[in-house]
Amino acid sequence: MTAGRGDHQASPPPPPSPPFRFPDGEQQPAEIESLCMNCYRNGVTRLLLTRIPFFKEIIVSSFTCESCSWSNTEIQSAGRIQEQGVRCALAVASRQDMNREIVKTDCATIRIPELDFEIPAFSQKGVLTTIEGIIDRAVMGLEQDQPVRRAADKEVASKIDDFISKLKQLKEVHSPFTFIIDDPSGNSFVENPHAPQKDEALVVTYYKRTPQQAAMLGLEEEELDEKPADSAEDLRNEVLQFNTNCPECNAPANTNMKLVQIPHFKEVIIMATNCDSCGHRTNEVKSGGAIEPQGTRITFRITDPSDMTRDILKSETCSVEIPELEFELGMGALGGKFTTLEGLLKDIKDLVSGSCCLPVEPCQKGLFFSKIIEGKTKAVFIMDDPAGNSYLQNVYAPEEDPELQVERYERTFEQNEDLGLNDMKTEGYETAPAPGR
Repeated sequence: MTAGRGDHQASPPPPPSPPFRFPDGEQQPAEIESLCMNCYRNGVTRLLLTRIPFFKEIIVSSFTCESCSWSNTEIQSAGRIQEQGVRCALAVASRQDMNREIVKTDCATIRIPELDFEIPAFSQKGVLTTIEGIIDRAVMGLEQDQPVRRAADKEVASKIDDFISKLKQLKEVHSPFTFIIDDPSGNSFVENPHAPQKDEALVVTYYKRTPQQAAMLGLEEEELDEKPADSAEDLRNEVLQFNTNCPECNAPANTNMKLVQIPHFKEVIIMATNCDSCGHRTNEVKSGGAIEPQGTRITFRITDPSDMTRDILKSETCSVEIPELEFELGMGALGGKFTTLEGLLKDIKDLVSGSCCLPVEPCQKGLFFSKIIEGKTKAVFIMDDPAGNSYLQNVYAPEEDPELQVERYERTFEQNEDLGLNDMKTEGYETAPAPGR
């Protein structure tokens, strides 16, 4: 359910340019004669510059018309748009929480997930109020057109009445609910009554605006000037998509590609193809860098069920060995994968279970794999990658992991041959004579 505009009042004229000044000394509002947009007679706009503790300065604007009694109140930030957006999530658990002070700007979005309720950005003017005031304002916005709805569609009007009743019940706080305000301008605020101490019920998150949010605030040109659109950082944050054919049914499909930085390792490219025609899915991982000068042999002792959650990158050139099973998975099997240790073991188990016509030995090995995955038995897991592009997460990084051993070694001639390095010329090829025709 989305709340409509709380009122159709036009905003008062902006404050005049200098020599206008806010009053000095005590907090006294400045008064300006303004046109009433309801009866088109003159009213009075009062402006007050005030500071909210542990937040910032804001301008409170209040208009009243003595002729028709029309009034309107809103707030504006006295500062500029912040460098980051802000998201405040409050767990409302008592009536005292309903009295928390709220600063909501025009571009802020308010959500209450428990009711699937949202007040979209720019649907209401900026206000300085409380959580209870936000809910009352939303109720007024929903109630104002109810007489027309009851005449046009009684069923819709009845559903909205039920929803209004739920909103009013929120004010009694019979059960906890979550109040979220998301402001890409970074100028909204939820009071912390325990300040400067931390409020356990309030989570404040600062985030980088998306291009859509920047455009909404009128900042897209400024941000484009500050940062080139084709920068490497944008490439890391973007999912690239290109057309291809499904390897199963050859129907047109899309492949998504994402550049990911693995902590304490290197960049990898994750590629995933989904076919809408036959439902076939493939995913593959490619190293984002060159072949390493040395090969890598990773030996890991599985001793605890939590080891199954470790991230693992197995390149297409990596072989896997489990000595307790006398099991070895050769180079190229399963392709490149970026998953967890549990995910890789399950893939190997599925491959082993379906690889032999005689089910006895595969069944026994599959049972042993299940015990390893469930943490019922210990085992040694070995990854040998001549290209040096495989990785197993060290949960103690940057400290040493007592169960993890990483060895670098010089590749043999045969391994270089398999990787196509023996005949590869990387120096002096520019001056090499052209082959005769």
